[in-house]
Amino acid sequence: MLNIDLRKIYNFYPVEPAPDPNALPAGGDVYYECLDCAVVVNSVPHIKAVCACGNLEGGGGKLTVKNPGRVRVVKGKLK
Repeated sequence: MLNIDLRKIYNFYPVEPAPDPNALPAGGDVYYECLDCAVVVNSVPHIKAVCACGNLEGGGGKLTVKNPGRVRVVKGKLK
């Protein structure tokens, strides 16, 4: 797992209106920000990705969200 701060590469903007936590969107430019530890993870990670508190973890194109209510959905654009 690489520990990369995606904020150094992307600008993130909240998705408005905020999606239902039980139906989170996914896509290449969609990221999830954990509200507990403030780590940003891609919604379809192809390499192993885990947030600091373990709420978000995945790899191989699949992401598991343990507590969807503690996630902010954001879109990323290269700086």
